[in-house]
Amino acid sequence: MNPIFQRWAARLPLIRRIANRQAVALHHITAGFVYSQILQACVQLNLFDALRDGALSTDQIASRVGLSRDGLLTLLKGAASLKLIDQLDTELWGLGQLGTATLAYPGIAAMVDHHKLLYHDLESPVKRLMTRESTALSAYWPYAEGTSNSAAAAKYSDLMAESLAIISTHILDACRLQHAGTLMDVGGGSGAFAAAAIDRYPHLKVVVADLPDVVASAAATARATDNAQLSFTGVNVFNAPLPLGADVISLVRILHDHDDDKALAIVKAARQALNEGGQLIIAEPMAGTRGGEAIGHGYFGLYLWAMGSGRPRTASEISQLLRAGGFSEVTEHRSNMPVLVRVISGTVNTVKNY
Repeated sequence: MNPIFQRWAARLPLIRRIANRQAVALHHITAGFVYSQILQACVQLNLFDALRDGALSTDQIASRVGLSRDGLLTLLKGAASLKLIDQLDTELWGLGQLGTATLAYPGIAAMVDHHKLLYHDLESPVKRLMTRESTALSAYWPYAEGTSNSAAAAKYSDLMAESLAIISTHILDACRLQHAGTLMDVGGGSGAFAAAAIDRYPHLKVVVADLPDVVASAAATARATDNAQLSFTGVNVFNAPLPLGADVISLVRILHDHDDDKALAIVKAARQALNEGGQLIIAEPMAGTRGGEAIGHGYFGLYLWAMGSGRPRTASEISQLLRAGGFSEVTEHRSNMPVLVRVISGTVNTVKNY
């Protein structure tokens, strides 16, 4: 805090490096909104898609995206500074590492576009933190307010399906299902994770249990694909029991959307529906994950607050939920990408483990 110390620290090589790192870190926090807007502009202009087949000149890009040359150069240089694209020469641009990743996983671009609702809700963050009143996000996710409708369900189910492509492989790598006969994916929406599980384990039968408004359109799509191993059932776990007979139940990014009382109710409902020796799998980003601390309590903390329902939980808190819901042998499974998703399971008893 002392200006004299700051000037002294800036002159000493070792301390100067530490001070510079801290200054850059603080600036990244201060400028984070601007960085995200650069990414949003790239997504909105389909810039990464334009560079998919190879490098382009400034003028070639300008003709495709419809920006003035000066405006485009401002965006291109900003995107290059964030490693979204690469400046290969004075007037030549190609995909950068992060731009390639954004292009590879359409769910990232879908979430970037979705964030305009979050920006609106957090325009006055202190005001938003005073109360969990209705917001643009809670309207987008109507179950956060205890309501449901088909149009909204179809919209948010599509978003969830696109973003699941990023994490489904990591979940299935972490928790193997080769000995399971039936998987029930609770809150599984349009069946994106269910389809990934069937691709990995062709013998597996999967039931997607979700709100009736959600499964109405999803079931029609499943019939069109003629996938006999995939079925849908409409159920609200807060007022009706889940179907019986599953060997494994999965909750993929479900618990963190709900407050503690409802999260426990979901876990207990799963416990009642599982076969003897069955397993409940919880897969979601978790607070306190090393290297992803800002993702947990930072991003998801504010997002879920604005949404009006749920909160990020640590692995320990989720383990406690499982035990409180009647599960034993609570185990965390190794995730290849823990900052995006961690996987914890609990068994009904010790007869068998998946």
